[in-house]
Amino acid sequence: MSDPREWIAASLLPGIGPVTLARLRQEGTDIPRLLRGETALPQNCRLRPQTLAALHEYQRHGELYRQAEALLAYAETEQLHLLPLPHPDYPELLRQIADPPLVLWIRGDPGVLSLPQLALVGSRKASREGGRLAYEFATALSASGVIPVSGLALGIDAATHRACVDRQAPTTAVVGTGLDQVYPRRHQALAAAIVEQGGAIVSEYPPGTAPLPGNFPKRNRIISGLAVGTLVVEAALRSGSLITARQALEQGREVFAIPGSIHHPLSRGCHALIREGAILVEQVDQIIEQLGSLMGSLLVAGDVASSVEAPPPSPLLQQIPFDSIWLDSLAVELELPVAELQATLMLLELDGYIELSGSRVRRLR
Repeated sequence: MSDPREWIAASLLPGIGPVTLARLRQEGTDIPRLLRGETALPQNCRLRPQTLAALHEYQRHGELYRQAEALLAYAETEQLHLLPLPHPDYPELLRQIADPPLVLWIRGDPGVLSLPQLALVGSRKASREGGRLAYEFATALSASGVIPVSGLALGIDAATHRACVDRQAPTTAVVGTGLDQVYPRRHQALAAAIVEQGGAIVSEYPPGTAPLPGNFPKRNRIISGLAVGTLVVEAALRSGSLITARQALEQGREVFAIPGSIHHPLSRGCHALIREGAILVEQVDQIIEQLGSLMGSLLVAGDVASSVEAPPPSPLLQQIPFDSIWLDSLAVELELPVAELQATLMLLELDGYIELSGSRVRRLR
């Protein structure tokens, strides 16, 4: 394999992105040889002046060369792992997408990336129910031998990673910054726990890269590209989660969506995906059944399903709708005193089966 500095430098070239670099490779251009000036560009390809200037600078061991050398030294000092595109351990599924990253920077165990992955994505402003569903699905998937992969963001991402950390199991977090930073900052402890529990934090951006807004939509293709499928837990009609799901479809991967209340704005994105052909799922075993042949040897569907707790046989719980209802109305329907009803509801809320909001209640599961 060629010098990793060459792949680092190629990823830093100004005025050229993964799509153009992928097209050059498809046309037979060897990127390291191009950097060294040992091969010419295809006749139908023109690079921007700033890109050509950077190539010449690298060949003279100028600033771009020194920057790549410094980043390689930093990775060795900080015990970061580098996986350039031709590396034998580079994830094969990710290599197959139209615009794979030239270099993956990894903190933690790079071997995790060779295991079956399933992406879990959703709203940063997830509801309590959405967070619970992400946590339970991630727990069951992890127990089945699948690595949940997400983006270390607030909401659904965080619930996914915490589920794995809590069961001391690996998870993959794909970030939109350099690995010398954690964004959002409140997830520093979570990021450290992911590494401690044998997981991996992955970025295509070199150390020193700030959390620029444009980085996060780009990193979504890596989340879906690493995975055999993508599960959308909650999403608004316009959200990064739907971008990830549609990228998964473009990459030839399965997309799953959890339905919700027709009145909840964070259900509308999932419903839109289902109308477009995403697979509606209510239990983890439905995902396993669909992807089992791709994921390898996993627990049988019944074992996976049993790892997600079922609601208790409560007659009262069965009478509470998933859409919000006034407590007074529910008390009338059940012919119960309001005080007695509230006492029972408090116990159900503590167990996570319902959500009380002022004088209204709704069932969560």
